[in-house]
Amino acid sequence: MNNEATILIIDDESQIRKLLEITLEANGYKVNFAVNAKEGLTAAANHPPDLIILDLGLPDDDGQNVLKLLREWYNNPILILTVKNTEDEIVKALDNGANDYLSKPFRSQELLARIRTALRSVPGQPNEAIVSFGNITIDFNARVVKVADEIIKLTATEYALLALLVKNEGRVLTHQYLLKEVWGQTYSDQTQYLRVFIAQLRKKLENDPNRPKHILTESGVGYRFNTS
Repeated sequence: MNNEATILIIDDESQIRKLLEITLEANGYKVNFAVNAKEGLTAAANHPPDLIILDLGLPDDDGQNVLKLLREWYNNPILILTVKNTEDEIVKALDNGANDYLSKPFRSQELLARIRTALRSVPGQPNEAIVSFGNITIDFNARVVKVADEIIKLTATEYALLALLVKNEGRVLTHQYLLKEVWGQTYSDQTQYLRVFIAQLRKKLENDPNRPKHILTESGVGYRFNTS
């Protein structure tokens, strides 16, 4: 298998680095390593990878700060892999610009799936005029959504929320981010609005709204859109 993608791993745990090296190289990825924040920032700047796997518990700097520094210029996906899996830490990482997160210990197949999804979501790719997945087609220019070739009526707010989710396909978007982008800053803590509109979108788009395939819940954190 040849994925032709380079992944930079910033992690100080030698066992984790070895496990990641074996897993990723067996699946065709080229892997580079950094054992602390300084090395990681230097490596990312000198040879920008296609994706970064970042640990939040680094010996020389807080991983959240490293994430913010990377996001000043680095636009490709960043996946957080860490033992710091509290809700506050996860939300903070996502708000600081991470595309996704995974807790240690992790399952290799889940990690690979998250990487594949993140690499499909590189900047520019989700902004196609027409996106199709399953029996759903979205024409962003015409602002038309079809399910099985039938036009689905969406309110302006429903469409804005759907478009934001789809254009960030694979990325976990926090409640606060979605509320701020769709409703405005003053609604950033009104999660009940979000729950209502997510439920409405699922009823209109999902084959089984109770077992959604596309609009996925990240418990306590936010939502992720999946086109597969």
